[in-house]
Amino acid sequence: MAETPPGPKGEPLFGSSRTYASDPFRFISALESAYGDVAYFDMGPMETVMLSDPTAIERVLVSEADRFRKPDFQGDALGDLLGEGLLLSEGDTWETQRQLANPAFSMRRLAGMADRITGHAEDRLADWADGDVVNVERAMTRTTLDVILDLMMGVELSEARVETIEEQLMPLGQRFEPDPLRFAAPEWMPMPDDAEFDAAVETLDSILDDIIAVRERTAGSGEDGPMDFLSVLIRARDDGVESPEQLRDEMMTMLLAGHDTTALTLTYTWFLLSEHPEVERRVHEELDEVVGDDRPGMEHVRRLDYLEWVIQESMRLYPPVYVLFREPTEPVELSGYPVEQGMTLMLPQWGVHRSERFYDDPETFDPERWRPERAKERPRFAYFPFGGGPRHCIGKHLAMLEAQLIVAATAQRYELDFLGETPLELMPSLTAHPRQEMSMRVESRE
Repeated sequence: MAETPPGPKGEPLFGSSRTYASDPFRFISALESAYGDVAYFDMGPMETVMLSDPTAIERVLVSEADRFRKPDFQGDALGDLLGEGLLLSEGDTWETQRQLANPAFSMRRLAGMADRITGHAEDRLADWADGDVVNVERAMTRTTLDVILDLMMGVELSEARVETIEEQLMPLGQRFEPDPLRFAAPEWMPMPDDAEFDAAVETLDSILDDIIAVRERTAGSGEDGPMDFLSVLIRARDDGVESPEQLRDEMMTMLLAGHDTTALTLTYTWFLLSEHPEVERRVHEELDEVVGDDRPGMEHVRRLDYLEWVIQESMRLYPPVYVLFREPTEPVELSGYPVEQGMTLMLPQWGVHRSERFYDDPETFDPERWRPERAKERPRFAYFPFGGGPRHCIGKHLAMLEAQLIVAATAQRYELDFLGETPLELMPSLTAHPRQEMSMRVESRE
């Protein structure tokens, strides 16, 4: 058995970090194409193993998840932002928080919220008219912010406050773009954008303080109170189960992670529909048949099969979370190679989702590949936009329900025509954002 997986030879000190930072998407695709299941490289001082083998990925995320943890290599910034929210916490803290969160994310509760999700989509559409040009990424961001504030925090913010939240997203996103200097530098070293990042966190903390103060008056007590996540956490805090710091961390995680990935899924779905009018036509035909002139609701979502395939295919080609990281807590063997404790494991949705080993014509937008008879031919973890195992994204069902209802409510009325340049250029932060403005012309279907 070889001692080290094959992989590129990097530069002194920086390893492959500068190549990765210049274009993570190209780097991941090149490694997957050249080395297949497993590749080794240095990310600055970090020894990194990229796994593109669905069987090995399933071991890491599901069957042997207790042998792996989330690495702490992002420095203090991510901890300052999200603290010990569900995304970053480990061990007993994570288990307690997950148990508290589960009822708020149950499919039974979310099914009863479908009408409210559609209502938020319709509120945004009320500002649109035939011939308008809209920034679709911004519109979807605001819609999904409205949804997460309502369903998970039980509040509604003014347009000005939602806009303030949106304004803070840029400095936060820029702080987490890959930077070879950050890979090589010690955590204590100041960076040029630290002040802007700290100001954005402070602004969001102030908004969260106001949200929590408002919800405290209506959260109730015991199990009879509202079941939005914030109310559940306020009651847990009052009962001594939750600390004020933990409550803040969970709400910051919910505010940012809870809206961003769904907004990106919707943005890329609109882009792909605009680029593939034959697929858009089929979406409209299905909506006309299943929904007609009715208001899209839960009873329709269950029958919108093709729309679900479209959204799945969008997340395959443009996974908002394009890579996951883990590290083994003990020496393990993966894909035939030893991996030492503390090494960084990279699990790249971007590379696996676009691999010709698992998908015919992987660069082609083909919703039909999600027909059950075709999908079952692929390994389970050839597709993992929501991760997997005990730490899979708790908002998975909300994200899919939200995406289907917002697309349905919008596509009932309008076609969206992308006006920007192609191919898209992506900005690699914690999630994959388009670099160009996503301007689209609104065209009425009537």
